[in-house]
Amino acid sequence: MTDPAFDADTLRERALTTLTTARARTTLLTSCVEEPDLTAQHSPLMSPLVWDLAHIGNQEEMWLLRAVGGREAMRPEIDGLYDAFEHPRAERPSLPLLPPAEARHYASEVRGRVLDILESTAFHGTRLTEAGFAFGMIAQHEQQHDETMLITHQLRKGPQALTAPDPDPVPLFTGPSEVLVPGGPFTMGTSTEPWALDNERPAHRREVPAFYMDTTPVTNAAFQAFIADGGYDTERWWTPEGWAHIRQHSIHAPLYWHRDGKQWLRRRFGVTEVVPPDEPVLHVCWYEADAYARWAGRRLPTEAEWEKAARHDPAGNRSTRYPWGDADPAPEHANLGQRHLRPAPAGSYPEGESPLGIRQLIGDVWEWTASDFLPYPGFQAFPYKEYSEVFFGPEHKVLRGGAFAVDAVACRGTFRNWDYPIRRQIFSGFRTARSAGDA
Repeated sequence: MTDPAFDADTLRERALTTLTTARARTTLLTSCVEEPDLTAQHSPLMSPLVWDLAHIGNQEEMWLLRAVGGREAMRPEIDGLYDAFEHPRAERPSLPLLPPAEARHYASEVRGRVLDILESTAFHGTRLTEAGFAFGMIAQHEQQHDETMLITHQLRKGPQALTAPDPDPVPLFTGPSEVLVPGGPFTMGTSTEPWALDNERPAHRREVPAFYMDTTPVTNAAFQAFIADGGYDTERWWTPEGWAHIRQHSIHAPLYWHRDGKQWLRRRFGVTEVVPPDEPVLHVCWYEADAYARWAGRRLPTEAEWEKAARHDPAGNRSTRYPWGDADPAPEHANLGQRHLRPAPAGSYPEGESPLGIRQLIGDVWEWTASDFLPYPGFQAFPYKEYSEVFFGPEHKVLRGGAFAVDAVACRGTFRNWDYPIRRQIFSGFRTARSAGDA
């Protein structure tokens, strides 16, 4: 009997929905500002928004029109301009990029042709077309660039351009501060999730000793206590590299924070506001997260610990897709998809908690882990080495769980993100852990 999740009509509808959702978000992010803001580089860490727009169209053309559909190239002369590995972000403003109107037209024309191909594609026969993988890959790619563009909007100076309702207020969380995750083996990664990317594969068994993990992400109030106790001025909490980095760049608080008398303020998408004490801390680098954990007498969880906390169901002795089970994320489960422009208060989304009672493992803030970004046993690059393989090594640390800026299509219990330990412009926070044998 055919699994209904892999029925051709169901897959076609899912692909259409995810591609349409991604394009609506891209349109919002590139239509809410005037042309000078689209062509400007708001930080050397980021591309001009117009580069992301045309790059989205170019990747869609290469993989869905050319590779899946077998069509001739529409604009082969621009492939090099929008090759992320050929041109570092700092160089992209000097390239002869498509102007905004032409970039929009190009992306729209590509999409129109892709929808024709989607109608006739058989979801089998090749690894690219099996279960609609290529369409899912491109939807995830666009959503990842939408997240990148949202980071650019946060870096952008000037008045507010984006608005969204705030998350619902919740009572102050009074549950336990940490939860015991029992030791033993669990299945990490996946071999069955149809749209999982190469670094999430294959599924394999991991043995994880018992440990305690924070029930919620570390909050702004908790991080302020670290600052007040001289955390940024006490060398013993920092790795040598972290200490050198914060000294060199005069870092004394999370990115976008500044002190005003007795209170901390932050700039968030063009608005200055008091830092909310009960929100998960945001815009901290790995070094800051690691230093806080040391100060608190704890540590960052390993990637395997994080995934076991997020996926292991002790009752069924199995790994689920998400902390709450196998159902796709819904609004009651997690803060995803740019539905809000901030994390929800710590302790939100009880319906999204794990069987052990850990909350907000998905959504709100990316969570730094202690682990380097490395391949799983049996890893095979697909469909190209530049997605994951070229980044493997100790230079990059793993982040897990997604953030409010991440769409559900690009966020799973197995999904892996990575970045340099100095990065703070990303929507990153963390939670801490300790080994079960620690006092």
